[in-house]
Amino acid sequence: MFSRRSAHDLTPNRLSLAVAARRAQGAPFVDLTLSNPTRAGIPYAPNVASALARTDEVLRYEPEPFGLATARAAVSALWRERGLEVPLERVALTASTSEAYSFAFKLFCDPGDQVLVPAPSYPLLEHLGALESVELVPYRLGYDGAWFIDVNEVRARVTERSRAIVVVSPNNPTGTYLKRDELARLTALGLPLVSDEVFGDYAFGEDPRRARSVLEAASGLVLALDGLSKAAALPQMKLAWLTLGGAPELVAEALARLEIVLDAFLSPGTPAQRALPELLATRRSAADAVRARTRVNLEAARAACRDAPVSLLHVEGGWYAVLRLPATASDEDWTLRFLEAGVLVQPGYFFDFPDEPHAVVSLLTPEASFEHGIGTLVKLAT
Repeated sequence: MFSRRSAHDLTPNRLSLAVAARRAQGAPFVDLTLSNPTRAGIPYAPNVASALARTDEVLRYEPEPFGLATARAAVSALWRERGLEVPLERVALTASTSEAYSFAFKLFCDPGDQVLVPAPSYPLLEHLGALESVELVPYRLGYDGAWFIDVNEVRARVTERSRAIVVVSPNNPTGTYLKRDELARLTALGLPLVSDEVFGDYAFGEDPRRARSVLEAASGLVLALDGLSKAAALPQMKLAWLTLGGAPELVAEALARLEIVLDAFLSPGTPAQRALPELLATRRSAADAVRARTRVNLEAARAACRDAPVSLLHVEGGWYAVLRLPATASDEDWTLRFLEAGVLVQPGYFFDFPDEPHAVVSLLTPEASFEHGIGTLVKLAT
């Protein structure tokens, strides 16, 4: 009766069961997995809520496949602020970055085709690929004191069924930014690049090797994904965008094909589109608060892990940090021990880390809770 692509193993894992039991008992814990900025005490500009109903234009429906021109112009202006000239004609609005992924898969893939994706990375990609009947083929990120894309590893994973390569910059959760030399070598492989850049504004330092976006590419075909969820810390607004770049002739064909896909869904809501110029103009209030908190928490993690058997792996940006744990237990066993001590983290296997144990913590956690939680975690592992 049901499709294979909608079938998932719904058996709860040990950590989910333990969290549910702890909550049922009313036992408190420090949540170092918090990733929702609207629940993290992040301050917003006072006019954010009223921007959604600023004019009567929110009552007028204008079904534009790529989205309203005023909203796309605001995205074009955002790219200019970031140092890139992108005409609004290359911008398409979507309801979310997840939807942008699905549109990209529709654009490039038929059922059974393959898309290369980084590992470790965000587990949602697996579900998005399954729902589009696309096979995701992981390529391992290398680590030599810093994370990097091993382009030879990517090349070895390419087959006749490969249709696109996904990069995440900075990667979730490793915090790895795409470098310009990696971009050039990946583009040379001849496959479209789909780059998830939602955390791009949250760097912990400058790096001249870093690509501002895949849109720096002048050849091939590249798609950059971004949205209000992270750029303005407003996931509830449900508005994102994908931007095309690369060789003009490939961009033109992609836009023509993408228009059919977009016209079939017309998913972004009018209020968020009308409000987008103002939401982007006032985003710094929340974004600066996120940057300040993540940097404070990153320093707290560095201090806690100094001279400890828990290693904080190098992170360039984003909202997360990765901890390498002592190899005396699996990462799931470690997370269960941490939960018993009142600290919730995500085990590395959620993100397809290698065999040695890892834990992922959110730097978005309020500072006092984060410092207490990371201190408890390191003490328990010592």
